[in-house]
Amino acid sequence: MSRGRYVALEGIEGAGKSTIQDHLANALRNDGYEVVTVREPGGTSTGEGIRRLLLDGDDMAPWTEALLFAAQRSQLAVEVIEPALRRGAWVIGDRSVYSSLAYQGGGRGLGIDAVRKVNQAGLGPVWPDMVIVLIIEPEAGLARQEGEDRIGGQGARFQQQVAGFYQDLAGAEPGRVVLVDAGGRLDDVAEQTVALVRNRW
Repeated sequence: MSRGRYVALEGIEGAGKSTIQDHLANALRNDGYEVVTVREPGGTSTGEGIRRLLLDGDDMAPWTEALLFAAQRSQLAVEVIEPALRRGAWVIGDRSVYSSLAYQGGGRGLGIDAVRKVNQAGLGPVWPDMVIVLIIEPEAGLARQEGEDRIGGQGARFQQQVAGFYQDLAGAEPGRVVLVDAGGRLDDVAEQTVALVRNRW
């Protein structure tokens, strides 16, 4: 049995990741694949506990935040993602390690390479095969949010900084990271995303 594929959806707050994840997962299931959807932070009992700390807890030091994200991600990789890939399933992630590269490595100023090394230790080879970054203006994305969490509440300026680091990651890894304009109707964005994934494989 061939190994599965791991596709991660990325972007700033309100870019439409959860909605696009649903569309992509349904399209791939209609193509006959087993599809596992995951979200970060979370996805395991350990990860959901860390999620509450990260999104609803008090403010914390940047490296505390980065290490908590890395911890929940390592658990998700071992418990859910790697077993799914081994049995040939597709994994569609609402966020991934690339969120930490952009948010903590870039936005928090910890350094993308430093955050990459920390996560590499916990993930090993379990990195996305394809990263689709949904691009949207920060003000438009924040306006889409139904509720504001600790990181989403950092404001448009912080989101703009993070968006710039996503652009940098796409420039550095063009074979893995793809940018998609998510400012239009989400149904149209979903169709474009499904087409990108089908065309890749």
